[in-house]
Amino acid sequence: MPYTKKLEVLIIGSGGAGLTLALKLAEQHISVAVLSKFALISSSTYYAQGGISAVFDAEDSIESHIEDTLDAGAGLCKPDIVRLTVTQGKNSIEWLRTQGVVFTEEENASGQTQLHLNREGGHSHRRVVHSDDATGKAVSLSLIERAQQHPNIELLDHHNVVELITLPTNDANGKKIIGAYVLDTQENKVKTLAAKIVVLATGGANMAYMYSTNPHSSTGDGIALAWRAGCRVSNMEFMQFHPTCLYHPEARSFLISEALRGEGGKLVLKDGSSFMEKFDSRGELAPRDIVARAIDHEMKKRGIDCVYLDISHKPATFIREHFPTIYQQCLDYGIDITKQPIPVVPAAHYTCGGVMTDDYARTDITNLYAVGEVACTGLHGANRMASNSLLECLVFADRACADILQKLPTIISLPKIPDWDESKVTDSDEEVVVAHNWNELRHFMWDYVGIVRTDKRLNRALSRVELLKKEITEYYSHFRITSDLLELRNLVIVAELIIRCAQQRKESRGLHYTLDYPETDQSVPPLDTILIP
Repeated sequence: MPYTKKLEVLIIGSGGAGLTLALKLAEQHISVAVLSKFALISSSTYYAQGGISAVFDAEDSIESHIEDTLDAGAGLCKPDIVRLTVTQGKNSIEWLRTQGVVFTEEENASGQTQLHLNREGGHSHRRVVHSDDATGKAVSLSLIERAQQHPNIELLDHHNVVELITLPTNDANGKKIIGAYVLDTQENKVKTLAAKIVVLATGGANMAYMYSTNPHSSTGDGIALAWRAGCRVSNMEFMQFHPTCLYHPEARSFLISEALRGEGGKLVLKDGSSFMEKFDSRGELAPRDIVARAIDHEMKKRGIDCVYLDISHKPATFIREHFPTIYQQCLDYGIDITKQPIPVVPAAHYTCGGVMTDDYARTDITNLYAVGEVACTGLHGANRMASNSLLECLVFADRACADILQKLPTIISLPKIPDWDESKVTDSDEEVVVAHNWNELRHFMWDYVGIVRTDKRLNRALSRVELLKKEITEYYSHFRITSDLLELRNLVIVAELIIRCAQQRKESRGLHYTLDYPETDQSVPPLDTILIP
């Protein structure tokens, strides 16, 4: 039987951005449904270790945080967006505390309790508020618990969006959103969810690469959905590679937090010699793009599989108290970080580009919003500074909430939406095609569109992505959809967007480094790379 549900607000994604928005709307008596592709904790927020940047130290300042963010963004940050975000840091932390999030504290010299602040790469001061080394988990679990208890929020896990539904309009945007077709993977049927407002909070696209710190859910779904619906995307060439992912055959996606380097961890070669001072005067605390390229350079130059991050010179009690999650996880793999260095490699970590939005998280399509990593707000520019991402989620969820509350009363009714039609497709007898194409895509993206690029590598990648896109489109047309197929279909689109943006930028800037144009172009003002459907 066809299934149609009418909603006020549909939020796609259950991470920090989506749940923050849901709770803020629900408090204003708005009915909200939150979709999660897998379990509610499957978001990148849950796995975030470091923390949330905000100015609390008396020696720090808003202006310093702004300056650091602009510097890390390599000329492409929007200064007004940076200021808007940074000035809301303290308020965002206080709101999380009202939601039950417990942050790590310490006693100051006067014996008073205060927030403990970490320092991370690119920051000139200690300003990273954290919950030990599992900040994202603390935030995620608290927000999920609040959402589960709220009568105005419906949580729908194991629901994967197939397509956004739009209608043509006479306004400047030319389209408005009216809902989405959604695959209920537990009941294996497609539902029609009509909604006055739809919000994309789906996270990034880092599973486009063979090695990633992200959960398997980070397949660029929101970016691909918005692109197919008619939204512009921007700056997709700026894929951030975290410098330090645990190098172990059974732990490809375990992140070693930047906070280790903030507390004195040194990057070394197997013989114990350091190398970061050759690349940047800030050493281990240089921005992530510089550190990742330095590690990549050393690995390729020496033909080695990894480098090492050593914090064993610190007292064992200090390490265990400050980094309990990392300590235990490494110990599970036979590495005692109090006594030996940690083998690390760079891995795809964060999507700095995404769906273009304004300062209220509005996209090119009327009533469609994008918040969090899926969006390109102008905060991160060519390189995201550490721990600004969760701050962006909180600030722009708040901004979207304010705009949605103004918008909702003007939307009177929703048109009837036709049910999903799968009468002309059959069950697949070739599931191996999905797995094969997934692996091929992630391999060539890693090899050709990784930390260091060339025109030749990008052209090779585009040729392969175009072939894969045809195969996947044909497969999608003939067989019933599965969650794996939806992810692959989205991922191949996102891979193409990354490649096309990278081809357009004829310089090296921030996270985009190409051997064919190794210098930053100083002859013209820096511009965003914008793709139009």
